[in-house]
Amino acid sequence: MELFDQKLLDDLVVKAKQSPRLRANYNVHAELNDPVQRLFIAIEPGSYVRPHRHPELEKWEFFMLVRGRIAALLFNHQGKVIRREELRSDGPVYGFEIPHDTWHCVVALESCTVFFEVKRGPYTPQSDKDFALWAPQEGEPGCTDFVQWLSDAQPGDVAPTI
Repeated sequence: MELFDQKLLDDLVVKAKQSPRLRANYNVHAELNDPVQRLFIAIEPGSYVRPHRHPELEKWEFFMLVRGRIAALLFNHQGKVIRREELRSDGPVYGFEIPHDTWHCVVALESCTVFFEVKRGPYTPQSDKDFALWAPQEGEPGCTDFVQWLSDAQPGDVAPTI
């Protein structure tokens, strides 16, 4: 039996704070080709999760907040926010599931945020997701401004042009 305790989460948060990407994960699954991928992800404000979708029919994603606060954003194909949900570890919303082929991203709204993700494997980085062309690539100029926009974006808002 593998236990997941406060120390694991604390250590993961430290790794995220030290990471240039401001996030870190702890994989519960043993291998990338496992049929079910399970992982804890620590994410800090300012971390850029580029909006993306998983086009394969069986590639849904499930998120459950463990600590902190995030916003989950859904978009249409042109980058218009169609839904925004804030999740807090003290509720009232703790988790969500994203169906396949849905443009989405998450943004940390509080330091020391950790969530648990479950998705169908295997994980193959080359074909796992499509990135939104209306959002900057990670590391490009404008990412910091885009993350700020994501933090504040509401339904009806359209992603700024890149």
